[in-house]
Amino acid sequence: MAIKRDYYELLGVSKSASAEEIKRAYRNLARKYHPDVNKASDAESKFKEINEAYDALSDDGKRRAYDRFGHEGAAAAGSAGGGAGAAGFGVGDIFETFFGMGGGRPSAGGSMAERGDDLRQDVETTLEEAVLGVQKTVKFNRLESCDICVGTGAKPGTQPETCNQCKGAGYVRHTQNTLLGTFQTTTACGRCRGEGRIVSSPCPQCSGNGRVRKNRERSIRIPAGVDTGTRVRLSGEGDSGIRGGDPGDLYVVLHVKSHEIFERRGTDLTCEVPIAFTRACLGGSITVPTIQGEEKLDIPEGTQSGSSFRLRDKGVPDLNGRGKGSLFVIVKVQVPNRLTADQKQLLVQFSRSLGENLEVPEEKGLFGRLFRGDK
Repeated sequence: MAIKRDYYELLGVSKSASAEEIKRAYRNLARKYHPDVNKASDAESKFKEINEAYDALSDDGKRRAYDRFGHEGAAAAGSAGGGAGAAGFGVGDIFETFFGMGGGRPSAGGSMAERGDDLRQDVETTLEEAVLGVQKTVKFNRLESCDICVGTGAKPGTQPETCNQCKGAGYVRHTQNTLLGTFQTTTACGRCRGEGRIVSSPCPQCSGNGRVRKNRERSIRIPAGVDTGTRVRLSGEGDSGIRGGDPGDLYVVLHVKSHEIFERRGTDLTCEVPIAFTRACLGGSITVPTIQGEEKLDIPEGTQSGSSFRLRDKGVPDLNGRGKGSLFVIVKVQVPNRLTADQKQLLVQFSRSLGENLEVPEEKGLFGRLFRGDK
């Protein structure tokens, strides 16, 4: 028995792909490998594989079963749900694939509804906004139903006419007799281009399209804890539907800008804080930055450069409500590079008190005599 390929791999999408991404990938592949279009010897088998993959991944129940149990799980879910499966690929699927229409047959007037496209808008946020949450105004451009013809595409006072070639169905069937039997294929009507109707007097504003492009803006709440790649969905804010179809959605994709102080690692933040050499030796309290403001941090005496200190709940909130991350403060001990003669002498004495045989660079004049203890 041949080993079945992974459904996500067949469609060329990731396991986290949205329903719209799966649908778009399926349409492209189905057009490419449909036996009426592709005459390669393996086109029909690939077409069946693609249909089987889409049948499983386009259904929420089957997709969950496939993700957990593989091909057997998807097959079992299909049997339990009475799904048609790849073998039941019918006219409704053909129209969904090639003409972007929903399943089922159109009415006599060709009024098959089609959902509007989803839209994407990229928005930049600062790290502070991502950690604390923010209200933002999003500007975008979308197709809306024409307010002059109310989406019909016809000039006011006129109505679209039913296509006399497809009788308003939007598609025509072709029968072909072969040695293997009789085959029927379904294609979009060439006269009305799948619309099922013809606009003889187009609307002057939308030129018969029924939709016009307009600029819109919406205020959205960006929750605390988002990261680059997080998507905020605005239901119904995408392109308007066709022939009474539902509007698509608007997906706001966030991009968090890098910060000059903090570096993010998941829900944790890190920052580097310089401290004086004497403070590292003696210990004490220092002031450190956080996203929420400055905080006091106690460091022990003898702190080494590169030591890390953790401030709990000063990081990024978890989007799923599982608390907050931490802020890790990494101290960098600063060594003074301009010392007076007295300061140098004190350091030499301090070194000798520790039993160190410190070799001091030879210096001429008064400084040299001070280091050597000359009189």
